[in-house]
Parts: sequence; structure tokens; C-alpha cells
Amino acid sequence: MARGRFENRVVYITGAASGMGRATALLFAAEGAKVFAVDVVEAGVKEAIDAIRTAGGVAEGGYCDVAVMDSVRRSVATAVATFGGMNILVNSAGVGRSLHFEDLDEQEWRRVLSVNLDGVFHTTKVAMEYLLKPPVGNIVNVASIAGLRGQAYNSHYCASKAGMINFTRAIALEFVSCGLRANCVCPGGVITPFLQHFMPPENFESSIMAYYMPPVPGLMGEPEDIARTVAFLASDDARMINGAALAVDFGTVA
Repeated sequence: MARGRFENRVVYITGAASGMGRATALLFAAEGAKVFAVDVVEAGVKEAIDAIRTAGGVAEGGYCDVAVMDSVRRSVATAVATFGGMNILVNSAGVGRSLHFEDLDEQEWRRVLSVNLDGVFHTTKVAMEYLLKPPVGNIVNVASIAGLRGQAYNSHYCASKAGMINFTRAIALEFVSCGLRANCVCPGGVITPFLQHFMPPENFESSIMAYYMPPVPGLMGEPEDIARTVAFLASDDARMINGAALAVDFGTVA
């Protein structure tokens, strides 16, 4: 396997069982990183780890529920014990689905916030002591264009991703003097299994939905497009970029 920008760096990636998280794990490994990949879908994350190893990369990992602090503590401790530290944290785990607001109950609200926002707090809180050790590392959180502007039928998801973006900005400012960077990638439509949860609900207003479609109908990204953006922000090539929320969306929010 060819080596690259992340030679001997340890990368902890959540949501690595499929989609953007999996693509990101594979790309980091291809560029020399030691990858610790986690997800609640154990079979999927095992497959991702096996794929990395088959390609000649280095990967470990397993189950972690980012919504549960104790699960994160155990997982991060295992990662650090396995690889001797942590240099990059990538938060790609996420949940959500389109719902009319009247159909959104408290249980679903809490589910989305617990993974998308609480999960990022949990991993950041636990990983920070390791990220601040020389060479100081950085954080890349996978948010969404739903965090940059409202989307009908996704109030819970929008709230979680907007919270993630401003949390990231606050961390970026608080730790800038330490050398740590924190940034967000904000994907638009990407072809992943996750996309099926965002099909319009029944009786939706098409004119409202059209507002957050790409400027050229049908334009959709691939998981690898987001993986490359995450890797760029995590690399030394982006050393001046801190506190950014980078839209990767064919110009949808432009």
C-alpha cells in the first residue's frame, strides 16, 4: 500500500461501518494512517477493517456507541492502548430521517441529538488529552449543509448539525493556542445507505424541497468525495484552516 500524508499517525473514526465513514477510514489507511474504526454496526465495521488490511493497511476497532460516554471511554482507551496515542479524530457517525414536525416526538428528537451532537461532545471530551500531546492533532467533524441553513421536515437533524458546527468552532478557538485545529465538512447529497432516510415524507411541499436541491438537478456526491475533503482538512496541507464549516455540495448553499 502506498504511503502518504498520514504516515504513522493514528486516526480514530466513528461511523466507519458504511458510507462516508467507511470511505474515510479506507483513504486514511491508504495514506499511511493507523486507523481505529468504530461503529454500532459491528459486522460492517469488521468488514471495513478487513478491507483495509487486505489492501495492506493497518486497522483495528470495533463496537462503540458514541451516544454513551462509557462506551466512548472504553473504545478510546482501547485505541490508545493499541496504537500508543491518537493524532486525528474524525466524527462521522450520524442518524436522522425526514419527518413532518407534527410527527416528530421527543424520543426521535433525543435519538438524533444524542448521536449527532452528544456523540461529538463525548468523543472530543475523551480524546482531547491525547490529541493535545505532541505532535498536536486535529478534529474533523462530518456535519451537513442542514447545519448551515434550515431544511423542511428535518428540524431535529438541522438542530443537531448546527450545534455540531458551532461546537466545532468553539473548540477551534479555545485550543488554537495549543496548535489543535477543529473543522467541519458539510456534505450535500451523497449516495450512501443513509440517504434513504431523507426521502420526502408523505404530503410534502415540492417547492420547499426544491430549495435545498443542487443547482443542477441530479448532482450527487460519492462517499469518496467527502473522504478526500476530510483527509485534506486533517492534513498539514490545511494547516491554516481552523473553525471552518466547508460545504461540499455542488454549490447547493451558494
